[in-house]
Order: sequence, then structure tokens, then C-alpha cells
Amino acid sequence: MQAEDEGKLTEGELAVEELAPEEKVRRGAGMPAAAVEKPSGPKPLPGPQAAGLAALSGILYWLAFAGMDVWPLAFVAFVPLWFALRGQAPKRATWLGLLAGTTMNVAGFFWLVEMLKTFSGFPTALCLVFVVIICSYQGGRMALFGWLHARATERGWPAKLVFLGAFVASELVYPLLFPWFYAATVHQVPLLTQTADLGGPILVGLVLCAPNLALIDVVESRLDRRPLDRRLIAACGAAFGIALVYGQIALMRLESRIAGAEKLHVGLVQGNLGLMQKREDPAEGLRRHKRLTTELRDKGVELVVWSESSVTFPVPDEFAFRFMKERVTKNLGVSTIFGGVIYRKDSDRERWFNTALSATKEGDVTSRYDKQFLLAFGEYLPFGDTFPKLYQMSPNSGRFSKGTKMDPLLVTTGGRTHNVAALICYEDIAPAFTNDVVSATKPELIVNLTNDAWFGDTAEPWEHLALSTFRAIEHRRYFVRSTNSGVSAIVDPAGRILTHTNTFVSESKDAEIRWLSGSTVFEFVGDKVWWLVSLAMVVVAFKRRPPVSGSAS
Repeated sequence: MQAEDEGKLTEGELAVEELAPEEKVRRGAGMPAAAVEKPSGPKPLPGPQAAGLAALSGILYWLAFAGMDVWPLAFVAFVPLWFALRGQAPKRATWLGLLAGTTMNVAGFFWLVEMLKTFSGFPTALCLVFVVIICSYQGGRMALFGWLHARATERGWPAKLVFLGAFVASELVYPLLFPWFYAATVHQVPLLTQTADLGGPILVGLVLCAPNLALIDVVESRLDRRPLDRRLIAACGAAFGIALVYGQIALMRLESRIAGAEKLHVGLVQGNLGLMQKREDPAEGLRRHKRLTTELRDKGVELVVWSESSVTFPVPDEFAFRFMKERVTKNLGVSTIFGGVIYRKDSDRERWFNTALSATKEGDVTSRYDKQFLLAFGEYLPFGDTFPKLYQMSPNSGRFSKGTKMDPLLVTTGGRTHNVAALICYEDIAPAFTNDVVSATKPELIVNLTNDAWFGDTAEPWEHLALSTFRAIEHRRYFVRSTNSGVSAIVDPAGRILTHTNTFVSESKDAEIRWLSGSTVFEFVGDKVWWLVSLAMVVVAFKRRPPVSGSAS
């Protein structure tokens, strides 16, 4: 009987024999117990501890961001999130990323409550619910980051390299209602922002990731009782140092370019009309803009920029230029760029356009640009054309149509006509869109016409300005930004603010700038490199890393 039993397989051995050969190897079938490879990698933190660290990252991100401006925190804001995600399964990592992103959004974008109350007419409690929903959606950017990081590290790819790839993919591919970039945390530090002319705000953000990764390795080496990864520390230090050196060289070269360029004395007008007052009393808005423009003209200003829809009354398309000359620009005596509202009656319905126009100092309106990147809820309701009843439920929401052409505004000064790229409202925080506009218009100046009054006296106007200054760096042009209620500013090609207004005051500002032309690496390359990185992240999220002899993950 014993001899018979010796030839039989036990139940556990039979189960192993039925496995595929590669699975036998993975489980150590046929190997001594001591030779079976134990699962490697750090032990994940329990849920409450991981959640606390994820939320802490969201708070640090918010404090570092424009509006709060504790910018040195940008060097450490990702550190808690790293340890929250370390060793976590993809599902939990996704939730932890969402928690970090939602925390940052609720704190940083709480001004959405004011906007929703203004435009929707909904009660405050319902607006708060919508804000949590919107901020959770926006926080999905960090959920994507967490998922990509966990998936790729689970498949054996180097965790810190994956961290950088997940950062790039989350900043590029996740669709946002209100776009933002980590780079805006250092908008006040010119030495750290100049690489934007090479790779846009994503490259600036990657530079900021370097000190985060170095600090992560310092902490991790103590937790895991291992030596520092000196190659990683050196690489992070080199990346950060090269960015600083590049920033210094770029600033010096820029000063040389500016010195040889044609001068322009430019001014901006901030009318500061209440959101409803603009609609109810358009004549008062026009009076304010004309009075402040006269003051600027008398100071020798050659070009004046007004805000978005500074001319509030709607004008029919067929005689818009003639009407604007007679009612608005005829007696200004200075070249002007201003915002208007133009409508056209089509066979299916009436179409309204949020428009920027330019006029000569003689008052002739010469060119027009219709806004293409419309603001959800403010200028249109998502699915509103499909379900028109939504506009009845939200009576304060606009129903504008997108423009179809990227034509430059034409401005004549000193006997020469110059191309100007116009961006309306939050088109100025969309790098790829602005790149398309600049490529199409070949401008010597970029202007932005905005109305941020619906957000109230909150952090939003300052966040908006900080995000927009990167357009000046990416294209090495001066950038003039006029808003109805602030913050209006004149920005140099290094992203430095030459002068700015305060919020909710009626005033004007002026400065000497330069007409500049040329191109940058970012204009030529755009986000192509970042799309390749994002594609690579999708691949490594699903493909296991091939075994490398003697290497560690």
C-alpha cells in the first residue's frame, strides 16, 4: 500500500501540475521552498494613513498654487502623495489620487460657487453640490495619475520614472472644464519658468518634480534602510540646475532682443462694471472706457486695449464695422482693440458671437476675431443645443456660437501695420489653442480680453492671470491683458508683470513695450513630445516589464 501511495500526487501537487509552464515557474513549482521568490516592493500604508497623506498633498498643492503663492511648497507637494500611493493596488491608487485632486480643487476653485450662483440662478445649497461634483471631476486628473503610476509599477517599471510619465500624461490628456498646470505655482519665479518656450507649462512642471523626487528618495532610503540612490539625486539636481542656467541665459538673450525692437506705448482700460450692470447700462460702460482712453491718449499711448464685451449692446453682423465706428471709435484718436457682441440671423436660429475688434486712430474698424473656446455655463450650456430646455432652467447662461476663423487683428502704428493675436476670456490659459492662434496669425503682440466679474473678489482673477502669463514666455511676445474687473496686466516676454491693476476698481495702466516676431521651440513642437510620453504610459500600464538580469525596479 505504501509503495502505491509513493507514486501518487497529492491534491496540492496535482493542482500545480495543471498550471501552465510559465505559471509553474512563477509559483516556484518543483523548487525548494526557500528558492521561491517572495513578493517584492514596499508594504502599502493602511487606508486612513494613505488617505491622510493624499489629502495633505492636495492641500500643499493648493497652498503652492497661484492665489495662495507659497511657491516653495511646489518642491514638496507631491511627496505625501508618493508615500500614499506606494505599493497600492491600482484601484486604491485611483481613489487616493482622486482624493488629492478633489481636495486641491475644492480649496483652490471654491470661487465656482459664486459663478454658478450668478449664472444658473440656483440656490446656494445646490450650487455647493455642483461645485463638489465639478471639483471631483477636475480632481480626476490626479486619479489618472494614481492609476497610471500603480498600474505601471505593478508591472515592474521603475517607479520614479513612471512618476514623471504619469505626471505628463495627467497634465496633457485629462479634459478639464477649467484648465490649470502645476507650473503656475512658480509664476513669480522667472528663473524657473523660462523653459516654457521649449516645452510649455508641462516642462516647467517636470522641473518642479525633480526636487520632489530627490526628497522622496531621501525619506524612502531611511524608511527602507537602504543607501541613497545617488544617480537619482544627481539627475534631479542636474535637471533643476540646468533649468536655472537656461532661465538665466534666456533672460539675458531676451534683453538683447528687446533692446533692438520697435517700441510701442500701450495702455489698457479696466471699466469695472458689475456683471448685470454691463447688460443693464451699456452706455455707462462706454462712457468709462472712452474717458479712460482719452486720458491714455493724452499721455502719448499709441494703442489702447479694452476688456471682453466692453461694448455690451449687440450689433447685427451686416453693419457691425460701420456701427462700431459711429458709436464707439470715431473720436477716440488712438488705435484701439475692444470687445463686442455681434449677432447673425441664420435659417435655424440667431447666432451670437463674443468678438474682439481693432480700429485705427481715425476710428475705422479694420478686423475682427470671434471667440472659439467658449466657457461652459457662462457662454453656453453643455448639451444646451440638444436640449434647449436647459437654457430655460438656467436663464443667466449665455448662448454664444463658436467662431470659425483665426484671423489676426490689424493695428497700425508708426506708419506700419502689425498683426496682433487676440485671445478672449480663458482662451489665454489653453497652451495648445494659443499655439494654433499664434501659428495662424504670426503676431507681434498677444492681447487678451477678459471679464472675470462673475467670480467675485476671489482668488480666481489672480489664478487666471498667473496661468495666462505663460503664453508670453511660450511665444516670446509681450502680452497685454485687459479685464472688466481685474486683474488687468501688461506682461513682458519673460512672463514678468510690468504693471497691473487691482480687482474691482475702474482704472487704466500703460507701459512701453516692443513689437516682437520670431518663433520658439514650443511653437514648432507644441505638445508632440508629451503625447509620445503619454502613449508610452498607456503601453507600460498594460505591458509587463521584461526581466533584466541584475537590475532593480
